[in-house]
Amino acid sequence: MKAALELLPENVDLTVIDLHGIPVFNQDEEMSPPPAVVEFKQKILAADAILFATPEYNYSVPGGLKNAIDWASRPYGQSAWKGKTAAIMGVSVGNFGTARAQYDLRKILVTLEMPAVVQPEVMIGNATERFDDNGRLTDERSRQMIQKLLSTLVQLEKSTRRAKGDPIS
Repeated sequence: MKAALELLPENVDLTVIDLHGIPVFNQDEEMSPPPAVVEFKQKILAADAILFATPEYNYSVPGGLKNAIDWASRPYGQSAWKGKTAAIMGVSVGNFGTARAQYDLRKILVTLEMPAVVQPEVMIGNATERFDDNGRLTDERSRQMIQKLLSTLVQLEKSTRRAKGDPIS
């Protein structure tokens, strides 16, 4: 996410949303969610597009990410995600980057009705070789892929807005 903040296209802002403090999803509480969930959902609603950055744990998305997605999609018919343009990127210490986590996340985006960037796929593997001691992405190819992903996300968001007849800023 640090690299994405450095590589943003001109006139584009990126707000990083921390998932810390969002409790485990409880359908019994979806009609009156906890304050952390209300705040999270408001941030999603205010966004033009969503950039998911995920690691991969046990061949899938981390439980905390899935949990946050579930909260913001509820109650039924009041999803904050619907129609939001999305892109996915991820980093892992393994060779496959986050291929399996991204595949699972893409399936979730389908049910959430989120148009998603298909290419490029940013799956940064062998993370220990691609970041410096301060967590800065030093691998130039990966940086270029993130930059392309961001510009493609902006283009897709604009074309999605046009298709809906919404004004484009």
